[in-house]
Amino acid sequence: MFPARGDKHWFIPDGFIPPDSSGALTSHESVCVLNCSAEEALIRFTIFFEDREPIEDILVVVQGRRTKHIRTSSLSKNGASIPVGVPYAIELQSDIPIIVQYSRLDSTQSENALMSVMGYPLK
Repeated sequence: MFPARGDKHWFIPDGFIPPDSSGALTSHESVCVLNCSAEEALIRFTIFFEDREPIEDILVVVQGRRTKHIRTSSLSKNGASIPVGVPYAIELQSDIPIIVQYSRLDSTQSENALMSVMGYPLK
């Protein structure tokens, strides 16, 4: 049995799906979740915006002892999704401890940029 690793409550304050791409790579963002537990993790996403109400209760399951890369453009609830070119922030709440990383591929120019940071766990 493995000890619990990670946290249950995470924040990613800087989200922005670049509206343009160049070349073969598409600009995108992903939340990578690592679930070290043997049991599945039920994760509830909330997406916050500067100028509109949040999109709440987007549910994602990550199987036990697995990782899942979740493109933020795939997150939706009742037809509402994250628009490209609009700043947003993410809150993740899990029923068990998980580890969260965030990455952005910006291919708006031929010189691609990749950013990857750890989420901020709430203690």
